[in-house]
Amino acid sequence: MEDMGISHRMVDVNGIKMHIAEKGEGPVVLLVHGFPSLWYSWRHQILSLAASGYRAIAPDLRGYGDTDAPSSSELYTCLHIVGDLVALIDTLGQDKVFVVGHDWGAIISWYLCLFRQDKVKALVNLSVAFTPRKLTMKPLDALKAVYGEEYYIIRFQEPGEMEAEFARVGTETVLRNFLTRHSPAPLMIPKDEGLPTNLPVTLLPSWLSEEDIGYYTAKFEQSGFTGGFNYYRNFNVNWELTAPWTGAQVKVPVKFLVGDQDLAYHIPGVKEYVQNGSMKKDVPFLQDVVVLEGVGHFIMEEKADKINSHIIDFLKNY
Repeated sequence: MEDMGISHRMVDVNGIKMHIAEKGEGPVVLLVHGFPSLWYSWRHQILSLAASGYRAIAPDLRGYGDTDAPSSSELYTCLHIVGDLVALIDTLGQDKVFVVGHDWGAIISWYLCLFRQDKVKALVNLSVAFTPRKLTMKPLDALKAVYGEEYYIIRFQEPGEMEAEFARVGTETVLRNFLTRHSPAPLMIPKDEGLPTNLPVTLLPSWLSEEDIGYYTAKFEQSGFTGGFNYYRNFNVNWELTAPWTGAQVKVPVKFLVGDQDLAYHIPGVKEYVQNGSMKKDVPFLQDVVVLEGVGHFIMEEKADKINSHIIDFLKNY
């Protein structure tokens, strides 16, 4: 991707050094990745936005890629990650930016809009719908009640356990497992079997090249997966920290896009919440919900051209 004119630099934000990839001139669009992803997951959007008169900026989030990865899991709460993004927006000399999020990046972007709506012109979120804070049960307890002990988010909780499992399987095979998965079924990691290790190399979908896998593998071999796991390890902590925002609304213009084969769309209650008008109550300026048929979780890579069009068509209204 180096030859596509995407430039890279390190910036100081919120006590850490953050790596950002950027291209273009114009209104800033902040692209926020999820797990197990990197700035690189937005490569198609960066080029498209830059060509459309925007300045696209995609950081490696705290714990990922070339950005610092503090060792303590306590330094990966939603307040830390949102703090990194607010500091990045300030460092860029911007009052407000457009934001596009995916997976954990979508969760963080929802939080950014709850905590600091003054920083966001409009939001396009992919894959993970807004989740109103429930008073009855902590999120990990709720997930365990629905899916049991072998659900991937529950398996990610114990420090060191999944690090060892991913090391056993090998970084490249882990990434092939995750990035090529195309199923709405919940992701389970059986305790007695672990992740499959014998994936045929030919299984890459058309939107993912060996070069892409090579880039992800090199970066995750360098950083490890603990940074990414630490986001999951703060699910209950985030629930506790966000008590003051119980019932608060996301009051920026929003477009939400999801693939109908995305496991995040098939968590019990999510589809109904998105479709029956409940999400509109919590996100009153929700302008549009787009469900792409036959599309999986890594939507911005799998359907890059379509997602690029949706993003740019939406942002030009603001």
